[in-house]
This record gives sequence, structure tokens and C-alpha cells, in this order.
Amino acid sequence: MPIINVNGASLHYIEKGTGTALICIHPPVLSRKNFSCQLEHLSRFFRVIAFDIRGHGQSKASKTPVTYPLIADDIKALMDRLDIHMAFFCGYSTGGSIVLECLLSHPDRSLGGIVIGGMPEVNTKRVKRLIATGVFLAKIKAINTIALGVSWSNSINMKQFRELYRDAKKCDAKNAEEYYRYSLTYNCTKQLGEINPPVLLLYGEKDKPFHPYAHLLQQRLPQNELYMIPGVDHRVPTKAYEECNARIETFIKKHVT
Repeated sequence: MPIINVNGASLHYIEKGTGTALICIHPPVLSRKNFSCQLEHLSRFFRVIAFDIRGHGQSKASKTPVTYPLIADDIKALMDRLDIHMAFFCGYSTGGSIVLECLLSHPDRSLGGIVIGGMPEVNTKRVKRLIATGVFLAKIKAINTIALGVSWSNSINMKQFRELYRDAKKCDAKNAEEYYRYSLTYNCTKQLGEINPPVLLLYGEKDKPFHPYAHLLQQRLPQNELYMIPGVDHRVPTKAYEECNARIETFIKKHVT
């Protein structure tokens, strides 16, 4: 798998396909492998790039604290190195929040965003507790515990579980803690009206704790489409990959001139 050096970091990434670029952003501890289903299907139509955030998967640990602005800057640098002028950004969970950061901080590089179960801020008790648990476990270096849980819950079969877990357990505990911790304080709600590119909002119909964020984004984003995918909770990219992929494919084709 290719390695690219950006902003003093060594990042692993994989790309497949040609045409309009789609860059995928994963949540803490998981890796680019969480987008395997998207890579396989969507690369038939687009140039799909999935990368490991600093200290995650095959990417080396970062001495610089992992924050959303740093990840967004790494994505911009990755685009520069891969000769990609503009792209759609696709993120899952906190990766969806980073999509919003990319759209705000690098609007000139943005064709649009796909937010899968993301949030502009964390303001509900249940989601705060969920992320705070990640902070605590990472702080005590219980990465294997987190890796086991997130890999199992996001898998549809044992083969996928083994692939996700193999990379997840390599995550650097300090970088995971930084990523989780920043997620608790990030807030771009007041800036959502500044996002001009189109945004696709995908949420699981059963993912009740995240529905307030879906409706908040729907109300505040100038140009958006919201879909509640039936029969699935938060794990949309893997547990509902067929409809997820179909929605993304339709959305990008609609907005590419």
C-alpha cells in the first residue's frame, strides 16, 4: 500500500478508480478499512481515496496532537501530492465532523460533502458519554479493548472483522485519545451557514442518539439532502453499504458538471 509524506507525517492510503475524487475519513481507532465496501463499488465511477489518519492503521504515530484542523490540513496536503484540485469529502461518525471542517477550512478544494452519522458539535449526554469512554480507554492504553469493540460492531462477517481488527489494534493510544478528546470540544454549528457546497446527510433509521445532529445539520446547511437509511443504526458504511453506496453515487453524479 502506498505511503505519502505530508506535513511531517507518514500516511498510508489506498486509491482506486478514476474521475471525480472522493476522499474517505474514518473515526478514532478504526482505519481506511472501514470504507472497503465503498472503495470496491464507488471506484467503478469515481477516484476513491481512503487513508489512515495519523497514528491509526498503518500510519505512523504523530508527535503533533491530532485535531480536526490538522487532519483537514493533512487531507489538503494529500490532495496536493496526488494532484487532486477538488474533491468530495466523505466521513463516518467523527469523520463526518471532519468533513464539515474540510468544507469550512478549505472551501476552494471542496466539491461537496457526505456526512455519515456525523455531528457539528457534541451536545447530547449519550453521545458525550460514548466519546468520553473512548477518551478514558485510550488514556489507559486499552486500545485492544476499543479495537475489539469497534471492529466487531462494524463488521458484517468474520472476514471483515479480522481485517478491521488487524488495523484497529495498531492504533497509537495517545493519538486516539487526542482524536476522541477533540471531538468532545469541536463546535462548528454557528458556521454551518457558511458552507456553500452540497452536503449529503446519511443516518441510520435506528440511530436515535444521532438523529438530533441530523436534523440540526438539515436545518443549518444551505444546501443538503437528508436520508434516514432503514434497518440500520450508526454503522451505515458497513451494515448498509449497498444503500449507502447508491446514495453517494447518485449524489456525486447529480452535482458533478
